[in-house]
Amino acid sequence: AQTMKVPLAYGPKAKWLARSREDPALNKKVAVTLPRIGFEISGLTYDATRKLNKSIKVKKASNGTNDEQIKSGFMPVPYNVDFELFIMSKNSDDALQIVEQILPYFQPDYTITMNDNPDMGVKKDIPVILNSITYEDDYQGDFTTRRAIIYTMDFTCKFYLYGPVTSSKVIKTVQVD
Repeated sequence: AQTMKVPLAYGPKAKWLARSREDPALNKKVAVTLPRIGFEISGLTYDATRKLNKSIKVKKASNGTNDEQIKSGFMPVPYNVDFELFIMSKNSDDALQIVEQILPYFQPDYTITMNDNPDMGVKKDIPVILNSITYEDDYQGDFTTRRAIIYTMDFTCKFYLYGPVTSSKVIKTVQVD
């Protein structure tokens, strides 16, 4: 069994397809090597189904400092980011071997535990959902034309955005008249 490292890069699929078809002799550039994996963010939307009460303020005491302070911040805002992962290859076998290594993790989601807000010590489980998979073989033309087989996987990641964290000193004494 042969192991091959496949490069991963951010960018639109059309860019990678155009680069894979460049003529090295004319452009003095090397065409993109295949197989290749690329990804692109395709949308960002507010998720009202996971909305939390925006007026609740979360507080956390700082640990072990001489200058005792309390950190505070408001509840996070839920968002979904949609992105596409595309796998490009010259032949079907290489593309399918890559797809076979990704698909078993998504049933239909894969959950990642993230250090979501390090200032407040918040860790959250973030689901990444596999929505769909499409296949295209854009081979047209004669035998000298470069072939590209493309699998496109559409994902949605459900994450949270946090506002600023403020800190204030702990109130140690109170005087009431």
